[in-house]
Amino acid sequence: MNSFTEENYLKEIFKLMEQDGVGVTTNSIAAKLGTKAASVTDMLKKLADKKLLYHQKYKGVILSEQGKKVALEIIRNHRLWEVFLVEKLNFKWDEVHEMAEELEHINSKEMVKRLDKYLGYPKFDPHGDPIPDVNGKLGVQKSRLLSKLGLNKTAQVIGVTDHSSSFLQYIDKLGINIGNTIKLIEIISYDQSLHISINNKSTVYVSHEVAKNILLSA
Repeated sequence: MNSFTEENYLKEIFKLMEQDGVGVTTNSIAAKLGTKAASVTDMLKKLADKKLLYHQKYKGVILSEQGKKVALEIIRNHRLWEVFLVEKLNFKWDEVHEMAEELEHINSKEMVKRLDKYLGYPKFDPHGDPIPDVNGKLGVQKSRLLSKLGLNKTAQVIGVTDHSSSFLQYIDKLGINIGNTIKLIEIISYDQSLHISINNKSTVYVSHEVAKNILLSA
């Protein structure tokens, strides 16, 4: 059995591999986890000894098939618990990440199986991230960033790339949520901020930085 810390490492390494499309460096793992490079090196050795990852020359750390399997199980658990907390316990989407971080390590495949069934086999979590199925298959949802939306074009909000509470609370205040229809009205030339309409009702201005973290339907 792997420790919680080991599982967290595998999960974050998997996400970094998905993000960058290649192996990941010790420094990038340290930055992601907020720890020292020396601590990361020690943990990577432990995970390599367990055959959960290996170092590929010039490419950094790569998860083994078993390592990917463990990472996807943890990601699946985490995202299912987030759905449960939002849909069944009425928590807001900015409140559930830390709670799901604790719940994701419950080692009961039967519980997760029943949780999935109880929730109606959801495909995406409250932030728009795909939920791996029971076989570890991770669905892909075509998307584009709000910052790339064309003038006078319309698309639906399907997710966010920044899951921090401060970001989610901020876009909540703007009235932007999953499922909203966004239309780009104007691009401000001075700072590339965007004037958008939400569901053809309210209009707001969002900075270019904010727009780079909101995913729209392709």
